[in-house]
Amino acid sequence: MRYGAAVLSAIMLLGCGRQALPTTPIGFVNATKHSDAKLWAIWGQAQKSVANAIDLNPLQAGDGAAQVLPGDLRALGVLPDQVSVAAEPDVAASVLAAVTGIQRSNPTGLIACPAPCSVGYAAAYSQYDPARVRYAASWEASESNFDYLLEYEFENQILHALGYDLRWR
Repeated sequence: MRYGAAVLSAIMLLGCGRQALPTTPIGFVNATKHSDAKLWAIWGQAQKSVANAIDLNPLQAGDGAAQVLPGDLRALGVLPDQVSVAAEPDVAASVLAAVTGIQRSNPTGLIACPAPCSVGYAAAYSQYDPARVRYAASWEASESNFDYLLEYEFENQILHALGYDLRWR
């Protein structure tokens, strides 16, 4: 009987120190033409960017004072929680002209941006529940532009995870 109590006590002590495993897998749902390693590299750049400085209103900058905050080092610990990343077909130039009056050639480099976007069309957008990033398919072929576009959207995902107001991003 004494032996059984000792074993039970040891099991209980070992169990108390364990941390819970994450409830969702970390990483991306990658529907791009790029590797997961590429997405991770861009995510890492976004983490560093947010850790360095935070511009909360780049879309409003012309209408008001810039709201640039010091970096948030917590960004370095934010990991992608099954962020879905995929291209969407560019909106046709004829549709863009009919809806907005903006004249562009095909491919337009823009996709429809669903509510609560503050613009009707954008090169890319983020949604948070569930986490997803969408971008205009024409950007995928341009390596540097693709990286820049995804880094900005990954910054948005990180800032959202940290609780920032993203109304003007």
